[in-house]
Amino acid sequence: MISEGLIRKTALRTLEIEMKALRALQESIDGEFEACVNAVFACQGRLVVTGIGKSALVGQKIVATLNSTGTPALFMHAADAIHGDLGMIQPGDFVLCLSKSGETPEIRVLVPLLKNLGNPIIGMVGNRASYLGRHASYVLCTPVDQEADPNNLAPTASTTAQMALGDALATSLLALRGFSPQDFAQFHPGGALGKQLYLRVSDLYPQNERPAVQEEDSLQQTILEMTSKRLGATAVLNPTGQLSGIVTDGDLRRMLERGNGFDNLLARDIMTSGPKTITENAMAVKALQVMRKNSITQLVVTDEAGTYKGFVHLHDLIREGLI
Repeated sequence: MISEGLIRKTALRTLEIEMKALRALQESIDGEFEACVNAVFACQGRLVVTGIGKSALVGQKIVATLNSTGTPALFMHAADAIHGDLGMIQPGDFVLCLSKSGETPEIRVLVPLLKNLGNPIIGMVGNRASYLGRHASYVLCTPVDQEADPNNLAPTASTTAQMALGDALATSLLALRGFSPQDFAQFHPGGALGKQLYLRVSDLYPQNERPAVQEEDSLQQTILEMTSKRLGATAVLNPTGQLSGIVTDGDLRRMLERGNGFDNLLARDIMTSGPKTITENAMAVKALQVMRKNSITQLVVTDEAGTYKGFVHLHDLIREGLI
């Protein structure tokens, strides 16, 4: 169909134009960019991000990224700023102004007000010679020759460049702060992402039963322990109470397939020695990785000394949204 060819052609053209804009953006990572990052890192206030139109939407995303990676930031719409929201800005704050042209009326009104307040201005702008570019303390240049839409009108490549340079700013500040996964978890306690960073096996296994039999226990005792504790498995302990093996549903099926007499079988006769284990202090996402790697649905939990503590099951990880 003609429309299918047009769709593919337009989509590929869009991506090519935006990739070209990103490649050109690499030249903006220069000494001035480094000086800007160092200044923001050293400032005692926050990074106030402002803009209008599509740049305002990009600015809100940049603020979210900054806050989640350890740089205090807030968004101030450029149009609202000149109608009262300018009071959001405090001494010590830096102001990041986003504007493709650097000449919009709101920016031209806002910039002198910011200069009167004495707050350093960072201009993320496509034209260094623009009003914003000339009056900014630091210029983060986002030059874009062509927007991606066929009419070269809708902000597409230009907003892509702004978004990417905002990410570069945030990640550079993150690197200077030595922001760790633990820090990230502190700001992302909700959802699967946060749980991957803070949820431990010790948060999960105490909710489950603790099935266990001795090596010399009978097959009947073993099956009763497995079914009553509802985990589809039981640990097998040696006379000193240490983990010796595990009996799972799979072990029972294999026993039945062999078809030998069952009357005299003991737990040690059907158990799997050396079962997969995980320590109680391990991250829950690590337990998931081990289960996936070995195509199993439960892991024996031990302490650092190897003492049996219980089980963590795949259902626990599903319940917590890790899958």
